[in-house]
Amino acid sequence: MRTILEVQKQLLPDLMEILKKRYTILHQILLSDVIGRRTLAVSLNMTERVLRAETDLLKAQGLIEIENVGMRISDSGRKLLDDLEPIVKDIFGLSNLEERIRDAFGLRKVIIVPGDSEASLLAKKELGRAGAKALLATMNPQDVVAVTGGSTIAEVAEQLSPPANLSLKQCWFVPARGGLGESLEIQANTIASGMAKRVGAGYRLLHVPDLLGKEAYESLVHDPNIHDIVEMIREARIIIHGIGDAMEMARRRKLDGSTVKELQDEGALAESFGYYFNGEGVVVHKMLTLGLRLEDIMRTETVIGIAGGKSKARAIHAVLQFGQEDILVIDEAAAEEIVKLLD
Repeated sequence: MRTILEVQKQLLPDLMEILKKRYTILHQILLSDVIGRRTLAVSLNMTERVLRAETDLLKAQGLIEIENVGMRISDSGRKLLDDLEPIVKDIFGLSNLEERIRDAFGLRKVIIVPGDSEASLLAKKELGRAGAKALLATMNPQDVVAVTGGSTIAEVAEQLSPPANLSLKQCWFVPARGGLGESLEIQANTIASGMAKRVGAGYRLLHVPDLLGKEAYESLVHDPNIHDIVEMIREARIIIHGIGDAMEMARRRKLDGSTVKELQDEGALAESFGYYFNGEGVVVHKMLTLGLRLEDIMRTETVIGIAGGKSKARAIHAVLQFGQEDILVIDEAAAEEIVKLLD
């Protein structure tokens, strides 16, 4: 297939551009559920006149349906996108990026979606969709899945749906650590329960703050109910987590000035699992929190990292240097910057 695509690029370059354009339009309609022509034209940076000609063709082919409320994808369009998915990465030149990053860090799998999720809500939605698909592909009956907080992982939860060929009734979703204190919709507890409900699994929650003082930690760690859920979290077979910029996460968590200066002095670039990493993937600071420890992460069978955006590239690279990721789901903007760092 790759050889055929290379031949087409040389002999029919215009055809490849048309294919990319029509795939992008169809894919954006899929992600939007229902969308008006004007809104779609703005999101694609395309004139309404040009878009109308393309959508009229897609409608004539039975790939989209046009109603008063807007355009939506048809069953035939959905099937076509599924059939195209294996070759789309070659069309957009993402396969080479995936191979470079996978080989550089010894990952099991790298999945790159087109676009920049920081600049486009639809790209972020696609990042969530790819993350949801990667998670479901790794799950088995009776799994325990530990989930971190954050807006990207919240998007993964939004895109989850029950798999057709696998019952997840005996699976459990749990928060990777305490998370009270962040916005409710991006707390690990909220995301874990949302994921469980979407796939028909069970869930348990950890109602403790993200940051704890020593006295509070000692008190909670010996509480029987807290102890049981923490043990369950530490036995998770799958961890799915986001990756944050160290300084941005320090600001969100309202860390004191001396801690922020310490992070800067230590060269902290990334935050994940409640740990801060420098550019070499070395932990330079850890928060006192209940949940996953480094030793738990190191022995977990499958760790799935999901993040996107050009500005997150250095943070993602730092966590990859830590060396515990198995599956990485990122967007094109982050991937290109990571490859520059490799070079």
